[in-house]
This record gives sequence, C-alpha cells and structure tokens, in this order.
Amino acid sequence: MRIIGNDPSVPRQTHEVASGTLPNGKPVIVNADGTVSSVGESAVSQAVGTPVQFDSSNTYYSSVAYDSVNNKIVVVYRDLGSSSYGKAIVGTIDAANNSISFGSATTFNSAFTNDTNIAFDSNAEKFVIVYRNHGNSQYGTAIVGTVSGTSISFGSAVVFNSGSTEQNGISFDSTSNKVVLAYTDAGNSNYGTAIVGTVSGTSISFGSETVYNSGYTLYNDPAYDSTNDKTIIAYHNGGSSPYPPSAIVGTVSGTSISFGSATAIQAVNGNYTSAVYDSTSEKIIVSYRNENNSNYGTAAVGTVSGTSITFGTPVVYNSAGLYHPRAVYDSTNNKTVIGYSDQGNSTYGYAIVGTVSGTSISFGTKVAFENNGIDNNPWLGGTFDSTNGKVIFSYRIGSSGIGKAVVFQNAGTETNITSENYIGITRSGAASGAGAIIDTQGAIADNLSGLTAGQSYFVQTDGTLGTTAADPSVFAGTAVSATKLIVKG
Repeated sequence: MRIIGNDPSVPRQTHEVASGTLPNGKPVIVNADGTVSSVGESAVSQAVGTPVQFDSSNTYYSSVAYDSVNNKIVVVYRDLGSSSYGKAIVGTIDAANNSISFGSATTFNSAFTNDTNIAFDSNAEKFVIVYRNHGNSQYGTAIVGTVSGTSISFGSAVVFNSGSTEQNGISFDSTSNKVVLAYTDAGNSNYGTAIVGTVSGTSISFGSETVYNSGYTLYNDPAYDSTNDKTIIAYHNGGSSPYPPSAIVGTVSGTSISFGSATAIQAVNGNYTSAVYDSTSEKIIVSYRNENNSNYGTAAVGTVSGTSITFGTPVVYNSAGLYHPRAVYDSTNNKTVIGYSDQGNSTYGYAIVGTVSGTSISFGTKVAFENNGIDNNPWLGGTFDSTNGKVIFSYRIGSSGIGKAVVFQNAGTETNITSENYIGITRSGAASGAGAIIDTQGAIADNLSGLTAGQSYFVQTDGTLGTTAADPSVFAGTAVSATKLIVKG
C-alpha cells in the first residue's frame, strides 16, 4: 500500500513515568532521569550567597561584567599586591547554591592602573576594559579580552584619550554594536567626555571625543536604553551649583555620539551616580547619594523622549549615609537591585530591591551581603547573570583590602521548561510514579479547549498555552480546531 503524508505506523505517542501529578491535556517536559513532569513554575526565595575572594591581596576599583556567550563573569581591578597592575579574573556562577568559583588572574596592564571598568560586547563576544594607565602619563586606555574556559586573554592596548583620564564608565549599545565610554578628562578642565569604540577581533578603534558636560564632572555612568536606542549618561555635575546628580541623552551614529540637553535630577549636591536601564518599564533608574539630605541613598526614574530625559520624584531607599551605590537590573524578575556600602551599619554591604511603577520606584527591605566594612573610596561593581538569573556585586573590604564578589538572588519564580525539554501534551492524567501517555510530535492532541483554528501556540512558563512566545520560546503546535492541536510541528 502506498502511503501519502504521515505514515500511520510511525508512533506519535510515548508512554512514560510521571514525576509529580500530570493533569490531562497539559504541556509536558522530560526530566534528566527520563521521567516526565508538567510544565510549571515554582517560587524562589530571596537569597545571598557566601562572599568569595577573587584576590587575597590589596585590591582597588573592582568592576564586573557578564559574558552571555560563555556564561561567565569577569572581574577587573587594581592589584596592590602586584605593583598595582591591572588584573582580570574569570568567575563561574553555580546557580544551585549561589556560589562563585574563580580561575587564575591575568594581568592586562603591567603598570600602575586606576579607574578600571568593564563591559561585554555581545556582538563581538568580547570584553572591553577601560582604565587610567599611570605607566603612560595616566592616559585613558582600552583593551579587548577574550574568555576561554576559566581564563581570559588580551589584544593590544589602545589609547582613547591622550590626557589624564578618570572616573571611567562604559556601556554597550546593542543596536549599533558599539561601546560608549564616559569619563572625566583631567587634561581638558575635568570636562565630562564620551567616545564611541568599535571592537574588531581582539582590537578596538575609536571615533572622536565629544564633551557632554563643560564643567567639573565625576561618577560618569552610561546605560543603554534599547527601546529608544539611546545611551544615557548619569554623572555628578560639579560645574553647576549645587552640583546636582544629572543625566544626558546620547545618540550614537557611526563612530560618533551627539547629545541633547542635560537634566538635573534633583537640585541638591548629589554624587556616586549609577544608572541602569529597566527594559520592562522602559525607564532609566539613577541612584545617587544626596549630600543635602544626610547623604541618604536616593533613586529617581527617568523617561527618555527623543534626545531629552525627565525624572519623577526622587525616592529615598536608605535613610542613612552610603557610599558607591551600584544599580543592576534583573531582567528575570523585572527588578532593580542596588548594592551599596551602608554608613548607618558599619559600612557593611547591603542590597535593596526596587520596583518601577510609572515614573516612580518603590523598595523592599534591605539585606546584608557582606558583614564587613566595604571600603568607601573605590567603587562597587555590579552585573546581572541573565542565564542563571543572578545579580553579582564585586567590592573591596576596607580593613584588609581583599577583593570579594557575591551572588544575590531575587525572590521570584522559576520555570522547569527549557528550549529543549518540551516533548508534548498529556493524553491522559497520571499520578506521580504512574505511567502516562504523551502525545508527541505529529500527534493531534484533541483534549484541549479555547483554541483558534490556524493559530500557532507556544508553551508558557506556567504550563498554559499562549499565542505569543515566552522566554524560553517553545513552540507547542498549531490548532486545527477549538479542541485540537497538531503537536510541535
């Protein structure tokens, strides 16, 4: 007999053992042990891992970034125990226990190094490190790093500013595939200056410098707004009394950047500015210390429109003085986490979680991540591990100078579905440990409801079916009627 189309002799069902109760007509995954479970979510509690040393000697200016390709973090810093050379070290996050393991440190600058910062270029799959090179007249310098396993190697260093360069900030523009550097040009009246860099292989080239603040500028921190395709730089404007925390919108075009008008976030003396982009609310959050209000930790929500930015009413999140707040956006749980050194609690390291609503932000209760005093001079680094859904902070212990890093886990939910483990729809319900029949690829699951014929459906993280892809994106199948779905293709 000649068969046209699907061969009816090919099995389109599988009989497997249930792990947990399986309802009828629900998406199913296969577990590592070969059992099957319903797709669903479970609660995750807020947690802090045990701080881990990345360098046992005296460290300064640690900064950290996440490599989304190799699923690694890289910490950069000045190593006082090694002639103040610039060092970088690769870390691996263990999501099961919120721990970090580190490889061996690699020197990227064999000279006195300051003002280190780092960003990951996801297009080139490279890290870009910026620093002030005291071995070359304190010039602003950048170098490209490549991670392999638990080590990192470097190309040749490139000078981007032939003058004393301080307070280096860096971000990655994922639309133009450029990095944007923001810094204080001490060779040009300490003006706030920006420059665009392009990574090619293991090297980086730069366009021309652009001044964005013609006054004394500190704490330059750029963040990329992917919705509006803009880079927003937060900074301390020392050229305009009362020296307010400020922000300005930059537009990258080719290898140059242009700016709109600056906005003072609050008419106070505010420093330690830190900016981050919330991709869910499509807002910029800027954290800073308000010196006119007892050095309290304060944050404000910014909205970009064209080449300008406006801010909602600032919110106090720490009713005590603080040092070097670092804002990190957790895209898994749609929260902003701010880490800082709390003057009201022996300069211990604390983190607090913020939720944006409209043009405001509300905060939960702060939680300690380091029960030793964090040094109040070099900045605190922060990044988000988007694979494991973790926030990582790097910092220096004030009493010993030891460099440490710690994992912070937000409260939220996690799903058991991945981009690979979906196998089909349950044909019949089953108790845990019992056999279950699963309609697999090519089968018609006819025990559903509420479908629209001709519509594609995706598995949602909570185990329902929806017409838009979730994260991860898992195609469930195409409906042929209100009750029938051709499973996965």
